[in-house]
Amino acid sequence: MLEEKLKQAVIDELKRQAADRPQALKIQGAEDAQGSEELTVNGKVDLGALVMVIAGSVAGGP
Repeated sequence: MLEEKLKQAVIDELKRQAADRPQALKIQGAEDAQGSEELTVNGKVDLGALVMVIAGSVAGGP
């Protein structure tokens, strides 16, 4: 359960970042990533924001 929650949190955050900066970040396979172990990420990722989402997910945040 925790692994799935973390995976979804990462996917959602990367999709959010890609939507905010489509010229800087492209995500492929996000819709299939829950059933797979692969996701293609091309571009710059805000690592701080990603870490905060993961930490929040582990801590039980939204």
